[in-house]
Amino acid sequence: MAEVAQLAKVSHQTVSRVINGFPGVRPQTRERVEQAIRETGYRRNHAARTLVTNKSGLIGVVTSGSALFGPVNTLVGIEEAARLRNYSTLLTTLREGSKAEFDAVVGQLLDRGVEAIVIIAAHEELVHYAGATTIGVPLIVVGPSRTEASDLSTMSVNQEHGMRLAVQHIAALHHKHILLLSGPHHWIDAQQRLRAATDECTKLAVSFETIEGDWSPECGYRIATDLMSRTDKPQPTAILSANDAMALGALSAFRDGGWSVPENISVMGFDDLPESGYFQPPLTTVHQDFRALGGRVVAALVAQLQDAPADPTPVDPTLVIRRSTASPRA
Repeated sequence: MAEVAQLAKVSHQTVSRVINGFPGVRPQTRERVEQAIRETGYRRNHAARTLVTNKSGLIGVVTSGSALFGPVNTLVGIEEAARLRNYSTLLTTLREGSKAEFDAVVGQLLDRGVEAIVIIAAHEELVHYAGATTIGVPLIVVGPSRTEASDLSTMSVNQEHGMRLAVQHIAALHHKHILLLSGPHHWIDAQQRLRAATDECTKLAVSFETIEGDWSPECGYRIATDLMSRTDKPQPTAILSANDAMALGALSAFRDGGWSVPENISVMGFDDLPESGYFQPPLTTVHQDFRALGGRVVAALVAQLQDAPADPTPVDPTLVIRRSTASPRA
């Protein structure tokens, strides 16, 4: 910093004000300092700044290591929102998913001086671990609703609202018997979506059967193949899949089996993958705004750091209607 000040012919306090974005520096002076920074290749000493301010500018993020669409895009949304607020994220990934491993990675984040921690809780075990941990910095668990983890600060996409929109769309098309293809039972999103789907079907007098899937296209393909060959009970006229990947597998199976979608059966997903509009046919689904979720998570953390109230309102998803759903044949 002294070299930058000497080159720009200003005090080191002026250099500090420019670096930290403080007002009160004349434009010509600011331009001269910035030019000196470029010429010297100066980079702020993060460790020294942490010692002086007692603030690291770091937010720790704990994930289960899932490469699925929801957890990955939640992470991306949080990182983008943190960067916009001049925070950096420090990511740790759980391999085993044990309580001992969870405590170890949280300890590592605290050792690095993070100001707050986010836990992306795809699995219900992480919620239990978070509830049993005292860490001394703001903590937000992303995934469960407030009613599911009332003792924790939580943030989420409103999965139940999204699935109710999906069922309402299917019911409005006059489907009377549908297949609910759920996600794995230990996933928080899967639990929320299935609970809402079954409740909304009951309210709207839509009969349903349920099969548990594993989120994969292979699972959707296998279940749809079995469905086409069964003769022991009536066929559903629509499949409501808990994610787009399983819906993609079902679309592929129906195409291979000679069934036309949506003429023979409607198929609907949940997630709105970037590719979903290009499936054959384009997939009706539910869109989740992970950028909005990331923004709310980081805003809530910053509010907690400033001892201000945080807004826990979940992000509402939206219905995206494409060509994979239609009224059943008479």
